[in-house]
Amino acid sequence: MPGAVFLIGFMGAGKTSVGQALARRLNWLFEDLDQRIERKQGRSVAAIFQELGESEFRAAEHSALKQLLEEISGKPGKIVALGGGAFAQRKNAALLEWHGAHVVLLDAPIEVLWQRCCKQASEDGSSRPLLRDLDQFRELYQARRRSYGKARLTVRTESRKVDDIAAKITRLLNLKKTNARTGKGNVQ
Repeated sequence: MPGAVFLIGFMGAGKTSVGQALARRLNWLFEDLDQRIERKQGRSVAAIFQELGESEFRAAEHSALKQLLEEISGKPGKIVALGGGAFAQRKNAALLEWHGAHVVLLDAPIEVLWQRCCKQASEDGSSRPLLRDLDQFRELYQARRRSYGKARLTVRTESRKVDDIAAKITRLLNLKKTNARTGKGNVQ
């Protein structure tokens, strides 16, 4: 699946911001898997966690990822931001590996991730279901690190501009600008 890039990482790593910048740079489409789940479920991720529990959310997440992979198979030009726990689920990681997807880990020090999440929550009133306190945040990050380490590429996001990170990913994966709707252009 050379025409698709899946961004993984912990909360606050910059998956959505970098994904949108990368999509603009390449003239590709961008999708946030959590938003797909919210549209299908008719409620926010936080509400799904609260009302149905994490296991039901993870089942919906896997189903949405599977559907997305089927939709984009053979079609060039899609950047996908996965939720922080998606790649930590073995069956999701296996699905991406089976499809030969480019998986890029965006990472930063835990303190930077915590500050970004707290800043976003205070600015837009958003609620992250697994954002409670710094100790719990650190513990969850450590639990997911092993899974994250299976990504094809790791890019650090602290002290870097979003466009610079997108440029680095483009260069490291040798991605080419194309028209995602028609597939015309050169996609490596």
